[in-house]
Amino acid sequence: MAALQDIKIGRFTLGVSHRPFIVAEMSGNHNQSLDRALAIVDAAAKSGAHALKLQTYTADTMTLNIKDGPFVINDPKSLWYGRTLYDLYQEAATPYEWHKPIMDRCRELGMECFSTPFDETAVDFLENLNVPCYKIASFENTDIPLIKKVASTGKPLIISTGMATLAELHEAVEAARGAGAQDIILLKCTSSYPASPEDSNVRTIPHLRDAFNVHVGLSDHTMGVGVSVASVALGAIFIEKHFTLRRADGGVDSAFSLEPDELKSLVVETERAWLGLGQVKYQPNSQEEKSKQFRRTIRVKRDMKPGDIISRKDLAIVRPGGGLAPKYLDMLIGKRLSRPLKSGEIVTLEAMLG
Repeated sequence: MAALQDIKIGRFTLGVSHRPFIVAEMSGNHNQSLDRALAIVDAAAKSGAHALKLQTYTADTMTLNIKDGPFVINDPKSLWYGRTLYDLYQEAATPYEWHKPIMDRCRELGMECFSTPFDETAVDFLENLNVPCYKIASFENTDIPLIKKVASTGKPLIISTGMATLAELHEAVEAARGAGAQDIILLKCTSSYPASPEDSNVRTIPHLRDAFNVHVGLSDHTMGVGVSVASVALGAIFIEKHFTLRRADGGVDSAFSLEPDELKSLVVETERAWLGLGQVKYQPNSQEEKSKQFRRTIRVKRDMKPGDIISRKDLAIVRPGGGLAPKYLDMLIGKRLSRPLKSGEIVTLEAMLG
């Protein structure tokens, strides 16, 4: 299997030798306000996110304006119970005319901005804005025509894997590669809102990487940052979380979105997890060398003179170190001293007469 090459997304380089790439997903948390959308951009940048992600669609490109039957969400446990799909998408959609000012603000603040297109016209629109990459949502990972359209741009392609079987993912990846995609990232995703940690199954991440020889990441709908941090240890290089200013402000996705302090924690803790991975290593590092002085060593407990025979009661295994390791204790008992030792002095083999 060929070694995975780094991927460039705008000014950032992604790969196992780079810090995890953290994406703040705005989705519908703008609550129909451009000012709020721009405030979300500001907060994401301040929290340390590397990118902001939008969703590009209209209600008419997502569904039909029908108010009964399967066009109404009838699951009592759903956050959107009783809503029609059309009304929900109307509320959540980011107006096309907002995309450029949002992307401009991101660039000013050092973040990348990209989007999830939900139909081919959205791809054409985003190409005119020169987005650095594209994301395919879990619900569209079986939309092969859309995947081929996005792949044909030649830009990095991120695909969420929610609900997909291994066979469906194979079709999606093969379609993307066949249409020109070279840089592909698969995101482990659980398509429930919010998702439970028990259903996250992040151990799938290395299997995805090995099965498709692609970089992997996580689209995380759980509360908090624990699952995301765990994913880094399993090889995730890309982590996406929904983001809002305050969950209390409401909005279609607010219930499972991070707030600014939590996003900052995500950035910090995933970087710590990545740094902690390091490499397979057993010998002490430079910092540990300083700590070796606090290992135990064998010292005498009383002043002793040449010719004295050492007994167990004469010896202590104590800190600080610097002398013989405790494993030599039995070797010393019964030996005769060749020179004097002061109380607390380390015992050396050279001080023995044999």
